[in-house]
Amino acid sequence: MSFLNKIQQKNILVIGDVMLDTYFIGDVKRISPEAPVPVFRKKSERSVLGGAANVAANLIAAGQNVSMMAMVGKDANGERLKELFREQDINTDLILSFDRHTTEKTRFLANNNQQVMRLDVEDIEQLSDEDCRTMLEMLNEKITAFNLILLSDYLKGLLTVPFTCGVIQLAKEHGIPLIVDVKDPNAQKYGGATLLKPNLKELHDLTGMSVENREEIISASCYLREKCGCDYVLTTCGARGMILISDEEPYEVEAVGQEVFDVTGAGDTTIAYLAACMVNGFPMKKAVDLANLAAGIQVSKVGTSCVYWSEVRERLSGQGQDSIHKIIRGKAVKNFRNDHTGQKIVFTNGCFDILHVGHIRYLQEAAKLGDILIIGLNSDASVKRLKGPERPINSEQDRSEMLGALGFVDYVVIFDEDTPLRLIKEIQPDVLVKGGDYLPENVVGREEVEARGGKLVLIPFVEGKSTTNLIEAIKGK
Repeated sequence: MSFLNKIQQKNILVIGDVMLDTYFIGDVKRISPEAPVPVFRKKSERSVLGGAANVAANLIAAGQNVSMMAMVGKDANGERLKELFREQDINTDLILSFDRHTTEKTRFLANNNQQVMRLDVEDIEQLSDEDCRTMLEMLNEKITAFNLILLSDYLKGLLTVPFTCGVIQLAKEHGIPLIVDVKDPNAQKYGGATLLKPNLKELHDLTGMSVENREEIISASCYLREKCGCDYVLTTCGARGMILISDEEPYEVEAVGQEVFDVTGAGDTTIAYLAACMVNGFPMKKAVDLANLAAGIQVSKVGTSCVYWSEVRERLSGQGQDSIHKIIRGKAVKNFRNDHTGQKIVFTNGCFDILHVGHIRYLQEAAKLGDILIIGLNSDASVKRLKGPERPINSEQDRSEMLGALGFVDYVVIFDEDTPLRLIKEIQPDVLVKGGDYLPENVVGREEVEARGGKLVLIPFVEGKSTTNLIEAIKGK
């Protein structure tokens, strides 16, 4: 995995149709007396970046510096989208607001995260010629700042033929690679791009050719590549994996074998990781391998979400057994709740200086309370303030790796404050766990967790087992 250490932060511009993906989470327990339809009882809701905006979010998760060029409505959802962009550190200088509805897809998730309905509110009015010229002029002024341009076409009005062709021409003039997640059946629209990424339906629509088997997919992909004058065509084939067409022999990868929970956003993750690898100079076959792996991780999640390099590393290291890569930080922490929708998150915290059987039993019981156990670990500086200048015995790096080596521990986050309150607010766990020596009213974060419908669980410690006792025993006291 040493090649992953070569990943650097490059400047990528995403141009495409952005949308707000909203999730209503609740349950269905009865049929309406007014009509034979289920009654959905809403318990909570959340909104995340969708469409081309989800591509940008995945690029951020892949460690890239991202700017967004898009159009949003002059409405509440447009403002919410821009707010989410800012939260993700996505540059919004090239986003324009128009008198239109910002696209919003609202999904109703009931028991076991089953999607029972989707409500779309959108405006697909095409970008006007005047606005097209304005946006191309804006792009021309900024284009030299970017190492790669990615077009994400959802046919919602931004990527018209004149605008798309104009962007591709500008990229070619400046020698900037440009890749496209296609949607429009008009192949001429994408002529001159570096790479096109269709799925099977899109490949059929773009070529008019049958794509029922391997030979037909390769034949249609080769035809599309020649027709559009592209260097590459990467066709995603669902459960059959992906096929890359270039000057060389076709390169095929099988879909990552794991449970498919939700395919929402898989294409966005694929092209985001492909872009991150390409812009960092990875060989195309390696870039396709990693994009395929990231897509496999994505489909195991609920709803629109991001995939992080830490997750890719875990999968490469052998189904997540590499303890180092259980340690998360930065945006991976900030986005943790959204990236684990539908899963019950258990949180506990401590110094865990010298790991002993009391810790093990405590954490084993905590892990049984939900789907994911995440541990907030006091940093070395924090431990010194709490325990004195002679502590910790083990460094934060050693302590975090030892915790990560435990199979029932999913993630470890190091925090520098004296209490984990900030961390709890960011992660928003469903279950907060502390030792039985605490009184409920003294547990930091309890009110925040319970306000969201979560709960506090106190687990008794094993009598006589503590780091302090171990240290005293070693000293012969």
